[in-house]
Amino acid sequence: MSLYTQLRARAANNRPIRVGLIGAGKFGSMYLAQIPQTPGVHLVGIADLSPSAARVNLARVGWNPEQSAAQSAQDAIRTGATWITDDWQALVSVAEIDIIVECTGNPIAAVEHCLQAFAHGKHVVNVTVEADAFCGPLLGRKAQQAGVIYSMAFGDQPALICDLVDWARTCGFPVVAAGRGHKWLPHFVESTPETVWGYYGLSPDQAARGGLNPKMFNSFLDGSKPSIESCAVANATGLSVPSNGLLYPPASVEDIPFVTRPVSEGGVLERKGMVEVVSSLEADGRKIPYDIRMGVWVTVEAESDYIKNCFEEYNAHTDPTGRYFTLYKRWHLIGLEVGMSVASVALRGEATGVATQWLADVVATAKRDLLPGETLDGEGGYTVWGKLLPATTSIGLGGLPLGLAHNVALVRPVKKGQSLVWDDVAIDSSTAAYKVRREMEVLFNKG
Repeated sequence: MSLYTQLRARAANNRPIRVGLIGAGKFGSMYLAQIPQTPGVHLVGIADLSPSAARVNLARVGWNPEQSAAQSAQDAIRTGATWITDDWQALVSVAEIDIIVECTGNPIAAVEHCLQAFAHGKHVVNVTVEADAFCGPLLGRKAQQAGVIYSMAFGDQPALICDLVDWARTCGFPVVAAGRGHKWLPHFVESTPETVWGYYGLSPDQAARGGLNPKMFNSFLDGSKPSIESCAVANATGLSVPSNGLLYPPASVEDIPFVTRPVSEGGVLERKGMVEVVSSLEADGRKIPYDIRMGVWVTVEAESDYIKNCFEEYNAHTDPTGRYFTLYKRWHLIGLEVGMSVASVALRGEATGVATQWLADVVATAKRDLLPGETLDGEGGYTVWGKLLPATTSIGLGGLPLGLAHNVALVRPVKKGQSLVWDDVAIDSSTAAYKVRREMEVLFNKG
């Protein structure tokens, strides 16, 4: 049966999938907007540091106050309403909840949330891909050991890319490259929350209307989020990453199969089977018509003349050789699509993307000259951006993962453009995030 048919059956039998949401910001609000229209799903509770802000967002997306009037988790289960709390641990410990949707955007907190959810027998849909980028392979393993499912969030580009890669391989196509689009020029790495809206193409009024966080959106613009998401895709699919960071080749949708070929065949790839991000801007800043800025894509290869001829016969757009074909989705709807992950995990027992190996890492890299005593402010901030590197390169450097570069003091000077290492900072080694990362370095780097 389709997921929707199964959801309707759950609703008819009064056996909804019970969900707990941690974090009711922009992404969480988009999921909240869809829940009332989704049969067979009950949002038992929302945990947010600011319950009042969560209520404001509920009103923004169209919930009436009665829908979130439950006074406790048990009251919510009895009445079908939703409980709002600032106690995430209480939410995670509710026995009747099936799935936790981690939606805080805080990678250090997200790791603790995931681990506690596993300990309580909960599946996790992790929206906070920043956490997945620095320890996703071990989170996936720990979930498996606990007998639960850990999943990326559908609607976010990494899960959509994983879906395209799975489609290609299941159909018998070798994957040459896969990735997402992005608005990119090299100087964007220096962008800060003060400059983001001008570069991004939104006015401050538009940003305020949508409740958009400038630091979070700057993490997209400065290359951190594309690196983070490409890292998650590589670790989930086994695709390799560029040896010295993403290249961001400019291309229209029509040109993707031209540029996502190996260098030896006129493209930009070091080899076949890689992740990459395609820019929607030419090097001189001109907008590319029919771009892939908000979308995802996969390039596959015809390994025989017969398949190549099929491409031609069915008017598939290919590169000039006729061998490379790109399938794409030009848009993604972010939190509006998270229900696909919730349903897939609960009804099919399938993650919508999960890290199974450690091939890629995102290393904090200085946006400007940094001095001892300064405090790093993580992705999208004023001090560092994230550079995608092979995991072996990061380990060799002793690279500081971007996801742990939050509120960390520098103890040594770092030059602009230099990747930071563990010894550059005084880091809190007591957090679950730090411990999981260090554990992963040992477990996944044996020789």
